[in-house]
Amino acid sequence: MSAGSLTILVIDENRIRASIIEAGLRDAGHRHVTVVHDVAGIARRIAELEPDVIVIDLENPNRDMLENMFQLSRAVKRPIAMFVDRSDQASIEAAVDAGVSAYVVDGLKKERIKPILDMAISRFNAFSRMARELEEARSELESRKVVDRAKGILMKSRGLSEEAAYALLRKTAMNQNRKIAEIAQSLVTAAGLLGPLEGE
Repeated sequence: MSAGSLTILVIDENRIRASIIEAGLRDAGHRHVTVVHDVAGIARRIAELEPDVIVIDLENPNRDMLENMFQLSRAVKRPIAMFVDRSDQASIEAAVDAGVSAYVVDGLKKERIKPILDMAISRFNAFSRMARELEEARSELESRKVVDRAKGILMKSRGLSEEAAYALLRKTAMNQNRKIAEIAQSLVTAAGLLGPLEGE
């Protein structure tokens, strides 16, 4: 996605600081920049705008303000660059926990906006990819467990070998144009409804 096509939302109650960020983004070739000065109802604005990236600038954030922004970060699942004038270790750790992609203390300079934004996007993408791969691995493991259970049911109920049980699952899946794991899940569910099989 090119710089010009990104939709960026800037959240900043201070108009002068917001104009610095906006100028930095426009210098970097970003054309779709929306600046919001009032954080009230911000979740609704985000839903309306569907920005690709969010830049949050907090001049002197108090604990409640930071917590609100961190809650927002957890909810929106988008790259977020957050600028603050000062911070303590607890706030930095909370920002990381909340999924803020770039948390910048005392770094609001026009020429720094673009590299920080680029970093936020790449960090977010890397984190999202890791989370997706983890979920896929978990799902794959679950599927394998279900297939093993289904094979066990077929081996017991039909006296099949493990290879024959798997071949039957695969053939049924092909005939029904479904995944083997889906067929296996149906079989395991049905066996659960029928109760213990004879001989178990």
